Amino acid sequence: MRRKRNYTRDITPDIKYGSVAVAKFANYVMQRGQKETAHSIIYKTFDTIEKKFKKSPSEVFDEAIKNASPMVMIRSRRVGGATYQVPREVRGDRRFALASRWIIDAARKRKGRSMAEKLAEEFMAAANNEGTAIKKKLDTHKMAEANKAFAHFTW
Repeated sequence: MRRKRNYTRDITPDIKYGSVAVAKFANYVMQRGQKETAHSIIYKTFDTIEKKFKKSPSEVFDEAIKNASPMVMIRSRRVGGATYQVPREVRGDRRFALASRWIIDAARKRKGRSMAEKLAEEFMAAANNEGTAIKKKLDTHKMAEANKAFAHFTW
């Protein structure tokens, strides 16, 4: 029996910046199907980065995603009744998804300001290799490093 083919969807680039990555990030920010709201949050975030931090928002965005992207992660693998945490390399699309999710979660956990301001601060923190999303990445890398002995269980 053949497996179903895994199709990747074509995402149309963002209208304002012409970037597929920004459009994908908007899809991760989106809640309850409100894409316009997600886009407005991202545009306000980029405006805040430009005004408050005086840096190019697209460069800050790319740098933050690059810094928050994990290279390795651990997967559970059951071998002969025992479960091992096996370190695995992360694919590019999953890397972007994890980095985006961690940045958004970190921004949502901040209190007191609008989502656009919280996201802007989290982007700046991630671009400077600090903040909650970077901590999450480092924790993931430490776990993978600690379980390096089980790397031969990769499938």
